[in-house]
Amino acid sequence: MNGAESLLTTLVNNGIEVCFTNPGTSEMHFVAALDEVEGMRCVLCLFEGVLSGAAGGYAAMARRPASTLLHLGPGLGNALANVHNAKKGHVPMVNIVGDHATYHLQYDAPLTADIEGIAGPVSHWVHTSKAPADIARDAAEAVRQAGIGQVATLMLPADVSWGDNPNGPEAAVTIAPPAAVPAERVNEALELLKSGGNCMIMIGGREVDSQRGLMLSRIGNAAGVRVCTETFPGRVARGAGSAVIDRLPYLAEMAIDHIKEVEHLILVGAPAPVSFFAYPNVPSAIAPPGCQQFVLAGPNDDIDQALEDLLESLNAVDVEPQVQPLAIPDLASGPLDVSKAATAVAHYLPENAIVVDESITSSFALYPATATAQPHDWLNLTGGSIGWGLPASVGAAIACPDRKVVCVEGDGSAMYTIQSLWTMAREHLDITVVIFNNQKYSVLEMEFARTGARGGKPGPNAASVLDIGSPGIDFVALATGMGVQASRATTAQEFNEQFAAAINGKGPRLIDAIVPPIF
Repeated sequence: MNGAESLLTTLVNNGIEVCFTNPGTSEMHFVAALDEVEGMRCVLCLFEGVLSGAAGGYAAMARRPASTLLHLGPGLGNALANVHNAKKGHVPMVNIVGDHATYHLQYDAPLTADIEGIAGPVSHWVHTSKAPADIARDAAEAVRQAGIGQVATLMLPADVSWGDNPNGPEAAVTIAPPAAVPAERVNEALELLKSGGNCMIMIGGREVDSQRGLMLSRIGNAAGVRVCTETFPGRVARGAGSAVIDRLPYLAEMAIDHIKEVEHLILVGAPAPVSFFAYPNVPSAIAPPGCQQFVLAGPNDDIDQALEDLLESLNAVDVEPQVQPLAIPDLASGPLDVSKAATAVAHYLPENAIVVDESITSSFALYPATATAQPHDWLNLTGGSIGWGLPASVGAAIACPDRKVVCVEGDGSAMYTIQSLWTMAREHLDITVVIFNNQKYSVLEMEFARTGARGGKPGPNAASVLDIGSPGIDFVALATGMGVQASRATTAQEFNEQFAAAINGKGPRLIDAIVPPIF
């Protein structure tokens, strides 16, 4: 058994059954091993940013890592933006990066690079396997390091891949469970809840599932405190029957106002809230001066147990949570805009759907419109690096083949990883993509004004940098050319019909929704 075969077998033994890949010459023995080792689904992506985003979307929904296969330093470099998003979202990922044969590195061939240096900033663990006899053991360690919420990056030199591994594959490793939250910390949080001060609980991190939301609602009702999520938790259970929980606004000024009177902020899986960017005369820290920010649990801690302990201490187990009703809006008519499209999404969204949101400014309308739709999971862009939505939809659909995936996507961000459409078609994935096409980098127009650059009003040269409407992008042609059925909607009636058809059908479908900018 060569090194590549022992590596693949080790991954399969550890429940890693999907590999998102874009291989090169150095990875050919890994590719060959796919025909020798059973149990690994290999998904080809045409750009590394697609495969890393897909691995993140897969992990968010499967609650376990996929692997990626990348070609040397440049391949890893192309993947970095969505590896960054995975790290910020606390989802596990095992990256396998091919490298030159160990004896070839001394010649500094054109693709030679400092792969460990490239991987370091976006990985929790980085390692280069030195010999064929080591690779299975190193792969098992990568899985262990990835655990429940980390990024592990393992370099696979070509001669380690093709060389004989006398030790064979490794068995399944033990993954560390979420870290227990000390009783002392729970008691401190309890004291804050009972202090009589203005208190808020903010939850975030990898996931806010239905159970966590309902527990938080009970705690908030019993203690008389507000509860909210951070702006972009990785995965949130929403819709009818889910807890009514506010979301911290994206805009710094609105976020500051949202918690301006809070004296005690209890953080559960969420970091201390800060502005996404610096703005003149706007504080970077969102919490008011003097606010005590208390970390009850980190994203990899046992959040469920900590919340259960609070519930019992507050005698709140039987307290009624505040939940969202099922309220399906009526369909709109007339010229299409984001609000009318959001109404149609809320109207037709099927039960148990997965919504992947990279709609950027359009999300200001989409998120509240779907609060009382059928129960669904909502995936957010956690690290802020755009070009995530289409790939994450690929990963989510592969993780959950029996669930409809709806990707709501901005036109500008879609073009970062448009190659995702090809993989959707190749894998016959049940994904409905809605492109909110306003022919602008609308979020940047908004940010231009907020930063005060040039008095908040771009001149002709600056405005041209924010305009992607000349030439216009033909998403119908792009999708059709990659094997995805596509249509264009300019009225609410057209969008209603096209979205309903996509939801009721199977397979990938794209709707190019022509809408005016919100701002």
